[in-house]
Amino acid sequence: MTIDKRAGSAAEAVADIPDGASLAVGGFGLAGIPWYLIEALLEQGAGHLTIVSNNCGVDGAGLGLLLEARKIDKVIASYIGENKEFGRQFLAGEVTVELTPQGTLAERMRAGGSGIGAFYTPTGVGTLVADGGLPWRYNPDGTVALASPPKEVRTFNGQEMVLEEAIVTDYALIRAAVVDKAGNCQFHAAARNFNPPAAMSGRFTIVEAERVVEVGELAPDDIHLPGIFVKRIVELTPEQAARKEIEQRTTRPHPGQPHQTAHA
Repeated sequence: MTIDKRAGSAAEAVADIPDGASLAVGGFGLAGIPWYLIEALLEQGAGHLTIVSNNCGVDGAGLGLLLEARKIDKVIASYIGENKEFGRQFLAGEVTVELTPQGTLAERMRAGGSGIGAFYTPTGVGTLVADGGLPWRYNPDGTVALASPPKEVRTFNGQEMVLEEAIVTDYALIRAAVVDKAGNCQFHAAARNFNPPAAMSGRFTIVEAERVVEVGELAPDDIHLPGIFVKRIVELTPEQAARKEIEQRTTRPHPGQPHQTAHA
């Protein structure tokens, strides 16, 4: 029996994502984000979303588009980043933001996909992450409307550790460099940081693929994410696959030349 998880289009792939859904979204900054799935979801119109991602895009790109359209109610992320609108909505009390240490966030998603309910980590012990009181949502007047609760702390081998709960989302949107028709994925460079755990976290994972190959063309050792985690594949055109923007591109000058930073 031939396995082929390809959908007809990005719009078709996200068509059944409902209002109020939670989504894990891959990428690091703008590297490795599912550009076309995000834009298709924006066009589809689902709102009141909970987003779990390393960050929430930038102004005018990536998940920042959903923020600007007021489609997101809550974000679980490791940093605000360079998204001024994200910061503005957070401080204005328009969106709930659960800031989580970066490695902890990746592990919470991976644990969710592995059937692990929670785990202990030393990261955050002695801070508001463990003690509680980290602002999650503000009132319009700047007072704290919702703060993080305290978490359980235990000692293992003489080291204090805080209990962190796993994350399982309704859907996951990711991007991969090479995907076979059964959904086995290979990622390139920094795209491997958050796309695999995001994919594992989602109950229903959709991947946009820069290139789709037949089952068996990827060597077992070259597969970074097993196809068991993937439900739908969107095959990009070569032109779409070439879209790889970043927040800032910094180059090192030749000796004697001034340093330059170009915004991408």
